[in-house]
Amino acid sequence: MKATILISAVLCIAAASAIPTALINAGAPLTAKSQFNSSNLGATFFANEFAKFKSKFNKVYRSADHEADRFVTFVNNLNFIRNHKSDSYTVAVNQFADMTHDEFKSFYLGYKPSSHTIRKLGHAALTASATPDLTSTPSSIDWVAKGAVTAVKNQGHCGSCWAFSTTGAIEGAIYNSYNVLESLSEEQLVQCDKVDSGCQGGSMDNGFTYAETNGLASEDDYAYTSSSGTTGTCQSSLTTTPAKHSKVASFVDVTPNSEAALKAAVAKGPVSVAIEADKQAFQFYSGGVIKATAGCGTSLDHGVLAVGYGTAGPDETDAGVMYWKVKNSWGPSWGEEGYVRLERTDSADSKGTCGIAMDASYPKVA
Repeated sequence: MKATILISAVLCIAAASAIPTALINAGAPLTAKSQFNSSNLGATFFANEFAKFKSKFNKVYRSADHEADRFVTFVNNLNFIRNHKSDSYTVAVNQFADMTHDEFKSFYLGYKPSSHTIRKLGHAALTASATPDLTSTPSSIDWVAKGAVTAVKNQGHCGSCWAFSTTGAIEGAIYNSYNVLESLSEEQLVQCDKVDSGCQGGSMDNGFTYAETNGLASEDDYAYTSSSGTTGTCQSSLTTTPAKHSKVASFVDVTPNSEAALKAAVAKGPVSVAIEADKQAFQFYSGGVIKATAGCGTSLDHGVLAVGYGTAGPDETDAGVMYWKVKNSWGPSWGEEGYVRLERTDSADSKGTCGIAMDASYPKVA
């Protein structure tokens, strides 16, 4: 249903932001009116919050009708955020607050498992045993603090998470081998890796396979341009001079469903992992440790980068909880400056929170 944004003197706020009054009064399956009534908050409160959201995230809508639609979605999401209850992690308004959950999933999740044929082509598991000896691994490690991780990036409205996970793992491998940190090109993978599907998804193992043959250009030489969701055409002239050491020599598939094996791998460097991230709490995550009991599932749909592990400190509400530190590709305004922490165990028989231990891999560079 279309709605007209009306300026009401009663509902005006300091920023002179318009309230979609007609929409509030009209009624729809997820109407702002019903949300106002259920929350016992007035329209002015939601108008103020929407105005602050638009200002903070530079939101501009193509029409009054479009803004009215986004306002309804914002109100619905804000009530979810306000009603969220957890003893370990928080949610908050972020750049996704005017997107329906279905829209969010379609734009920002793009992991597709590689085929069984590709995965069995001579890439050995981390160990022959599903229960590696963890006595030699540190109790905690943070590859961000060690300088092996580039700044948080933003995939935009493109299902290219797999490409960002791939480059992050290669960047970390180069740093650990040569003490050089250089940002590599996700756009090259999105546009030129024809085994994967660009903005429609892909896998990190396929990305490593592409880099075995081609290496990757630097981010400076082949910049990311697919944030609008359009993949574009491979710019082959930009791929002829790959960044130094970016050619992958081989890659290792970590023993699946073993957090112990994953810990042993992350102790060596950043590791590409896949998780299920299609729950609404993940959309608005702002901090803390997401526990296994949060029910985020194990249907893998998002490629990210495990960059460390540790234990929540005594001043945190989740003190003593062991966690994985994970780099996302939704920009630094999401989560803990672009990172998320997921509850961890040292079990050799565990898929891990959100499935983090189900499909992990890391490259070795030439």
